[in-house]
Amino acid sequence: MRLIVGMSGASGVIYGIRLLEALKEESDVETHLVMSDSAKMNINLETDWSVKDVQALGDHLHSNRDISASIASGSFGTDGMIVAPCAIKTLSAITNSYADSLIVRAADVVLKECRRLVLVPRETPLHTGHCELLYRASQLGAIIAPPMPAHYIKPQTVDDLVNHHVGRILDLFGIDCGFVQRWKGPQNKNSIE
Repeated sequence: MRLIVGMSGASGVIYGIRLLEALKEESDVETHLVMSDSAKMNINLETDWSVKDVQALGDHLHSNRDISASIASGSFGTDGMIVAPCAIKTLSAITNSYADSLIVRAADVVLKECRRLVLVPRETPLHTGHCELLYRASQLGAIIAPPMPAHYIKPQTVDDLVNHHVGRILDLFGIDCGFVQRWKGPQNKNSIE
């Protein structure tokens, strides 16, 4: 399997980092990483990671300015793309086919080739314009996967929430990294009576 991971300049770069960490453990998955300058800045602002260490998690690293990269062409076969996090600017560019960067060009290619594109939009709140962009992206075929917490897992840490969401994103590609606590129904039947 070959997946593109795009990281744009929204809060929540930990989702992209954790995706890359999980995919690094999957021997049959080849990753192609592309990051915006703002994503690199947010790595430094939001995490203890260095940009260089995050870049090392990808099997192949592409400059966001390199529109001639392999992932910019539909003839280069991939199984899809995840943009995590997805800034509203990036969402707008994807929705409007404004391919002025490799992240957007690769996403546009994934959509035109009818491959799976998963967008992990920035934090709340969202105004109507943001919601309209998300709606239009879904009409184009993108899957919108905002980082909404699953409280039934009874998270104890922020990592529990991040891992579960990353696991649910990878579920969309048939990859079970062991992060998801699967719902098995109520454990105490008396609790629902």
